Amino acid sequence: MIRVGVVDDQELVRTGFRLILESEDDLEVVGEAADGQAALDMVRARRPDVVLMDVRMPVMDGVEATRRLGSNHDTKVIIVTTFDLDEYVFAALQHGASGFLLKDAPADQLIAAIRVVASGDALLAPSITRRLIEQFQAVGRPHSPGSHAALDTLTERETEVLIQLAQGLSNAEIAEALYVSETTVKTHVGRILTKLQVRDRVQAVVLAYELGVVKPGGATRPGGGRPGGGR
Repeated sequence: MIRVGVVDDQELVRTGFRLILESEDDLEVVGEAADGQAALDMVRARRPDVVLMDVRMPVMDGVEATRRLGSNHDTKVIIVTTFDLDEYVFAALQHGASGFLLKDAPADQLIAAIRVVASGDALLAPSITRRLIEQFQAVGRPHSPGSHAALDTLTERETEVLIQLAQGLSNAEIAEALYVSETTVKTHVGRILTKLQVRDRVQAVVLAYELGVVKPGGATRPGGGRPGGGR
């Protein structure tokens, strides 16, 4: 059973999410909150596996709540917003959110997103996530001085996998593109996260865009390799 927390300042939205989620045998809504501070209290008390987090709320917004939950690896956050290209959403991704959805997303997409994130994956497939990252990477964001050095520790194959991640491919799709098993891809992804010292796939992709490993249009940095080649 996947335990879900719903955080939104509109009661009607929370009720709608609950009705959708509790129609599924493997999903259980274990708590609700109307602001970020209440969300932190709910997570501590109810320990949901996944939290659906609104962005703009009173008392504490969803970005700050996500930042404070960043060290809690047991609870994953999906940002749910009305705004598709919103800097607040990008900040939430930087602070550890595992992905985001628009509030008008179909019910089946919402359900699938929760299952994907609960399984330990990140919600990168929707093209809107890539557009969000691409828009803000051009502005330039601060990153650790060791980030470039960490990239240099990646093998050619790991760099190829990172490029594929940044293009929104799933493990199965990467395996098909690189002619390797899905288990091998999972191993590469784990090593990438460890070497880059990031929490999950979203964080790895944000870093890849910020440091120029991948650029809008699919270009890669010199020496970064191309999908499909290498060892």
